[in-house]
Amino acid sequence: MDPLSPGLKLMWPLVRLFAFYISENLSVDYLERVSKKLQVSGLSYMMTAEQYFAIRIISTLFALMLATICGLLLEDISFKYLFLAGVLGYFLPVMTLNDLRKKRQGLIVKALPVYLDYLTMSIEAGLNMTGAITQAVERGPDGPLKIEFEKVTRDMRAGMSRAQSFRNMADRIQVTEINSLVSALAQAEKTGASLGQTLRVQSDQRRVERFQRAEKKALEAPVKLVFPLIVFIFPVTFMILAFPIAMKFMYEL
Repeated sequence: MDPLSPGLKLMWPLVRLFAFYISENLSVDYLERVSKKLQVSGLSYMMTAEQYFAIRIISTLFALMLATICGLLLEDISFKYLFLAGVLGYFLPVMTLNDLRKKRQGLIVKALPVYLDYLTMSIEAGLNMTGAITQAVERGPDGPLKIEFEKVTRDMRAGMSRAQSFRNMADRIQVTEINSLVSALAQAEKTGASLGQTLRVQSDQRRVERFQRAEKKALEAPVKLVFPLIVFIFPVTFMILAFPIAMKFMYEL
């Protein structure tokens, strides 16, 4: 299991307690869906689906307790605010899980061209796919993609076929670029095409897509700046410009 964060370490005994008593009441379909989400987010080696649901329950109780304390201090306890706090506490772990998934997938897509370059050079140098992945893992940047390639290497050494090992990685990551890579490698293996050429095409395509994403974000920047300009910057600017004019009129009157 992966190490827990400091916050989870403090509440983990309570998480295990809730998970033990609640797990038998959860459906198998729900647990499978949550397990899949944890796997895509990279948390499957940190907690189980039962423990994740227990975290949601604890988050709900904590939000209700915090709202109750605030209501007592303000002498205004309203059911509406308690309900909103409970809903927020219940869905906060879901939003956190989605953010972790997006962050992890972004890191994987960012590091993919680098690993494809290592794989291409290793294959063209005469290594097989297992040796190429090993070289890429040793020299590639740290991150979730490195961990996934290590899992692929372990699966292949354990006797699993190369195509199945890469398909399992694609199922764990669920990124379009990885799915495209896996499909290209499977097609090259079936048709007997050159792996080096296939990987080089994939590397060039991923690098072009990364440049296009950066260009898209640069073009979206002016649009995203409109709201803070209108709400925060323009009013302050008008106040600064209007203050000496208003003071001048007041003194003249």
